[in-house]
Amino acid sequence: MSGKGVAMFEGVLGYVFGGLVIGLLARLLKPGADPMGWIMTLLLGIAGAVIGGWASSSFGLGRAMTWVAAIVAAIVLLFLYEALRKKPA
Repeated sequence: MSGKGVAMFEGVLGYVFGGLVIGLLARLLKPGADPMGWIMTLLLGIAGAVIGGWASSSFGLGRAMTWVAAIVAAIVLLFLYEALRKKPA
């Protein structure tokens, strides 16, 4: 594998691992029960990482603030997920 391929693979693994950590932190910080499995937690965290990374680069935030932005984005996505999942009464 070339150097560029290795870097891309490491980037993907970084997003997966970081996404899992971000998803778990978002579920821990958000009050209330979150009935979802680990795959949805992982997807939630990856989406939060992508949104947080975009926001951080767009607004010139530092590296530590990227994690904060990613966790906040994942919490917002978690609220949206729960709102869409609820059945109308």
